[in-house]
Amino acid sequence: MARQHAVSAHERWAHLRFAVVGPLLASPPPAGQLQAELARLAGRDWQHPLSGQPVRFAVSTIERWLYKARAGADPVGVLRRRPRRDRGEQHTIGSRLSEALRRQYEAHPRWSYQLHLDNLAVLVAEQAELGPLPSYPSLRRYMVAHGWPRRRPRASGSPQADSQTVTAELAAREVRSYEATHVGGLWHLDFHHGSRKILSPQGEWFRPLLLAILDDHSRLICHAQWYRDETARSLVHGLVQAFLKRGLPRAALMDNGGAMIAAETVEGLARLGILHQTTLPRSPYQNGKQENFWSSAEGRLLAMLEGEPLLTLDVLNQATLAWVELDYHRSVHSEIRTTPLARCLESPSVARHCPTMAALELAFTAAVSRTQRRSDGTLTLDGVRFEVPARFRHLRRLSLRYKSWDLRQAWLIDEAQGVALERLYPLDRARNAEGVRRPLPAPASAPPVAAPEPPGIAPLLRKLMADYAATGLPPAYIPQEEPQP
Repeated sequence: MARQHAVSAHERWAHLRFAVVGPLLASPPPAGQLQAELARLAGRDWQHPLSGQPVRFAVSTIERWLYKARAGADPVGVLRRRPRRDRGEQHTIGSRLSEALRRQYEAHPRWSYQLHLDNLAVLVAEQAELGPLPSYPSLRRYMVAHGWPRRRPRASGSPQADSQTVTAELAAREVRSYEATHVGGLWHLDFHHGSRKILSPQGEWFRPLLLAILDDHSRLICHAQWYRDETARSLVHGLVQAFLKRGLPRAALMDNGGAMIAAETVEGLARLGILHQTTLPRSPYQNGKQENFWSSAEGRLLAMLEGEPLLTLDVLNQATLAWVELDYHRSVHSEIRTTPLARCLESPSVARHCPTMAALELAFTAAVSRTQRRSDGTLTLDGVRFEVPARFRHLRRLSLRYKSWDLRQAWLIDEAQGVALERLYPLDRARNAEGVRRPLPAPASAPPVAAPEPPGIAPLLRKLMADYAATGLPPAYIPQEEPQP
């Protein structure tokens, strides 16, 4: 079953704004041409992140986004919509009204939110000192935030395009060479199937895959490593090492493989402020610089390992890193007419500092939304049940992030702020079987009180009975006479 990824409205707006100004960060225009580029971006249509309708932005708006993204260490974070200053506050529900609502909920926990509001309206009309009546959304948010959910009674017992059509469309367009103007402006990354099989520790022969991440302007290899498979786990593992070595680029170009378009990869690049770009179908020439590197790796690196009869993955990776750093980076490239290392050091750079390892780990995760089970405070991710801490038991719908290949943990996320609130771990049934139970923390607005007295007839029904009696009409029913003894 396909996973449903939940991206908040704040994240969608941030991604759209970054998509608008991202090209200007990757390839800054020459002096004096910034206004022309801003006018060009303001003249085109963009897709609204929520409605999907075409929308345009003014030059001043795009310019403000550009300066904010350029000045901040986290371009996507600074472009995210700021939460309201009064977020989490309830201005329409005072202490007296809150106390009346609490008593009403304790007496009638099975009422719907609308029925609570209707009865509260009668109390407000009878007792003016309670304050104004809140709206339905305000009352519902207040009750959910204080852990007052409705207690329900327990029940008894798209078709793909034809290959010839795609080829014809691509043949009608011209092919041009390109190059990023700054170091860190664009990275290429792809997997290459090695021409030689190697031996695993279990005695199995397999064909390894080389993940290489190449800077477009300098041809520098940011990281190269051999893996056993082409998965999102391997891609993220190598990509994180490239970030730690060379910093964060402005854009990344890759093909449409499963690892490249996985949710962890796409959402991770967006959270780090890296523009995610994919090549056109059946257009390997767009990654021509990396195809040229594959030729060097096969013709020089693997050729020098022909005399090794029992080649292992560890030896292959050690030899690859030594060859990349001491041979490839220091050899003159025929197209740029200098070495990749020299061009990287001499050219202007738009790369950014790499965040911490913990931030990278949280970035490359898939965002999902799950409903918490009120019976035991758990939720399910890919068939694995996770425990939710008791202090979050009042939340009905939870925003989460996790890695599909690592279900040892997940993160509970505040989607408005984009920060992790708590780590979630799988359900430990053996530990729970010990019978140790911590007491639930009592809400701050619900101090311990004596058992409530019987509430009697509800305020709304009492008012309806009084209004009906005021009409002077007799009750519209005939009482049944009691049988005589």
